[in-house]
Amino acid sequence: MNSEAAAIDTGFSSIYGRVAAYFELTKPRVLLMVLITALAGFYMGDGAAFDLVVALKALLGTTLVAGGTLALNEFIEREYDAKMNRTRHRPLPSGRLRPIEALVFGLVTTVIGAVFLWLAVNPLTALVAGSITVLYLGAYTPMKRYSWMCHVIGAVPGALPPVIGWAAARNTLAAEPFVLFGIMFLWQLPHSLSIARLYQQDYARAGMYLMPSDRAYGNPANIVMIAATIVLVAFGTLPTVMGFAGMVYLSIAIVLGVVMLACALTLARTPTTDEDARRVMKVSLIYLPLVLLVMVLDKV
Repeated sequence: MNSEAAAIDTGFSSIYGRVAAYFELTKPRVLLMVLITALAGFYMGDGAAFDLVVALKALLGTTLVAGGTLALNEFIEREYDAKMNRTRHRPLPSGRLRPIEALVFGLVTTVIGAVFLWLAVNPLTALVAGSITVLYLGAYTPMKRYSWMCHVIGAVPGALPPVIGWAAARNTLAAEPFVLFGIMFLWQLPHSLSIARLYQQDYARAGMYLMPSDRAYGNPANIVMIAATIVLVAFGTLPTVMGFAGMVYLSIAIVLGVVMLACALTLARTPTTDEDARRVMKVSLIYLPLVLLVMVLDKV
């Protein structure tokens, strides 16, 4: 009886382990940020007439497309992940899943998600979501091995989730979703470059060119971070100027933007200090969800 119970426990543990590995393939923390920003875009587009059914359909389809795309990214980069301390425990480098399993999972999930969005929401939403897959896998992922400007390329698909939400709510595009796109695009540059700074040795070990070399005037990444944050502070005023967010949002966006700029300037002065890079990353992680939340609440 004990041996039978042990066998059942082992079986459940094995099933749970595989399910957990597939779930991990979708990079849950990144996926959660995608869904939060897509929902914010949907609400800004739908407003008081919030259609919960359509919102849930849009989130489900986006989950499948984004999760499948992230799984395919892990399939493509499995050999590079195996060389980095921060990624060597992922499902593929650790051997918990085989590459063919990740490939099939990623392809099937992405295609099902895109078809679902096309049929259950609208074709425009499916096209915007599909463009994330194409840009992320076809441009950003390979470019990471050749140029640190991949951060700029990667910021494009990374900024599209609120556009997905708006397209799902309106079945059309307008100036507002591209303002949301711009805020996310600019936010990603200090965010991703601070992470690249923190793990530059790990990335270099895997042959990924995510940080430029220092120049006589400093590091070009610092200039990009500072410039992007300055533009973000100015660009972040547009939701209020255009009338789809209020003064509370404006105050929060400016204050957080200035704080992130101060952190980026500090990092530029002490480029070898990991703590300063980590501070930029932490402030960026506070900035986006808080600014979007206040924007939604201020609209309410």
